[in-house]
Amino acid sequence: MAIALSSFNIFFTFLLVSTFHLGFSFSALQENHSNGTYSGQINSNSVLVALLDSHYTELAELVEKALLLQTLEDAVGKHNITIFAPKNEALERDLDPEFKRFLLEPGNLKSLQTLLLYHIVPNRINPSHNSSLQHHSTLCRDRVKLSSQESGEKLIDSAKIIQVNAVERPDGVIHGIERLLIPRSVQQDFNNRRSLQSISAVKPEGAPEVDPRTHRLKKPAPPAKPGSAPVLPIYDAMAPGPSLAPAPAPGPGGPHHHFNGEKQVKDFIETLLLYGGYNEMADILVNLTSLATEMGRLVSEGYVLTVLAPNDEAMAKLTTDQLSEPGAPEQIIYYHVIPEYQTEESMYNAVRRFGKISYDTLRLPHKVLAEEADGSVKFGHTENSAYLFDPDIYTDGRISVQGIDGVLFPLEEKEKSETKKEIKSVKVAVKPQRRGRLLEVACRMLGTFGQDSHFTTCQ
Repeated sequence: MAIALSSFNIFFTFLLVSTFHLGFSFSALQENHSNGTYSGQINSNSVLVALLDSHYTELAELVEKALLLQTLEDAVGKHNITIFAPKNEALERDLDPEFKRFLLEPGNLKSLQTLLLYHIVPNRINPSHNSSLQHHSTLCRDRVKLSSQESGEKLIDSAKIIQVNAVERPDGVIHGIERLLIPRSVQQDFNNRRSLQSISAVKPEGAPEVDPRTHRLKKPAPPAKPGSAPVLPIYDAMAPGPSLAPAPAPGPGGPHHHFNGEKQVKDFIETLLLYGGYNEMADILVNLTSLATEMGRLVSEGYVLTVLAPNDEAMAKLTTDQLSEPGAPEQIIYYHVIPEYQTEESMYNAVRRFGKISYDTLRLPHKVLAEEADGSVKFGHTENSAYLFDPDIYTDGRISVQGIDGVLFPLEEKEKSETKKEIKSVKVAVKPQRRGRLLEVACRMLGTFGQDSHFTTCQ
C-alpha cells in the first residue's frame, strides 16, 4: 500500500510540472504573436498554407512559379506578415496580356519576384485601426502607402482593400485588394523591354531563290506552328546527306525548346532495362547498331515512333543465318518500328473496329499486319505472328514502346527464305543423280572404243 501511494505521488508531481510547462509555453507563444515576432516552423495553420488553399488561387500560382515559397517560409519564421492579395479577376481579365506575358517569361523571374514581394509586409497590419497616412516597408524593400478616404474606404497605394482580414492565422493575415500592385522598378523594366522590342533590328534573311521553271522569286514558306510535324516524310529524313528534314517548329524539351530526341530514346532504353526481359533489344539498339542515335535524331526533328519490342525469349529464337547477313539487325528492327504514335488502347480499338490494320514500318515498303485475337492485338501472319502482351512499357507522346512475344518478318522475306531452303535441299538431292548420268554416258562412249576398262568407275 505504501508503494502504491508513493507511485501515485510521483505521477501527480510529474503531471503538475508538465501542466505548468505547457501553460508557460502557450502563454509565451501568445505573447510572441501579440508582439509580431513569431518564430517557428511552418504548420498546417500557417498563413502560407491558407494562401495556397484560399480563393486567391491566381496569386498562389504566381508565388509557386516565382519560386518564392522558401523565401516566404523564412519570412514567416521571423515575422508576423501581412499579404495584400489581388482578387483572381484582377490577374485573369483585368491585367494587360502583354504585361502578364512579360512576367511569365523565364528571363524576367527577378521582376516577377519583386512584384510579388511588393504585396507582403513583414508586420501584422490591421487597416481598420489605422486611419492616418502610413508607409510600410515590404519584403522587396520598397514602401507601400496605406491611407483612408473620406468615405471610410482603405487604400494600399491606389488599390482599394475590398476584404479586410480575409484570412487570419497566428503567423499572418491576408487582406483582399481589387487590383495588382506594381512597383516602379518592375514597371520600368517592362517599359524598357517593350521599347527595345519596338526598335530592334530586322533579322537578316537568306538570299531570295528563283524558281527555274517560272523565273520568278520563290515565295517563302509560311512559318510552322509550334510542335508541328516536319515537312519531309520520315523515309526521306532517314536518308543521309542533304535530304535531311528541316528542323521542326519549336516544341517542348531540350535546351532550345526543341524536341530532345536523344534524351527520350535514352529514357525508353533505360525503361526497357529496368522493366526486365528486353535486354537483347536494348543491346541491339545501343551496341550492335547505331539505331538509337538515328531514332533520337528523328524524334528531335519532330517525328513520332512506335516500337514493337520483342522480349528476350523471342530474340533467342533468331538463328545465325538470320543475323549473319550484312545489315540484318537493322532490317529486323526497322520492321518493328511504326512511324506513328500508337498506344495499346488505340491499336486495340482500331483492330476491334476494322478487323485488320496494316501499319507502315521503317522498312519500306513492308507493312506489319495487326488484328484482334483473344482480347489482345496480334501482329504478323498466321505462321509468323506475335501478341502484344506488355502494353505501354514507355509512352511520352513522341515514342511508344509495346512489348511483343515474337520476332516479326515480312511475308515476302519469309517466302524467300523458305524458297532458298528448298533450293538447297534440291541441289543436295539432285547433284549425285546428275553426276551418275554423266558418268553413264561417258562409259558408253568409252565402251565403243574398248577403253572403259581403264576407268574403275565404269567397271
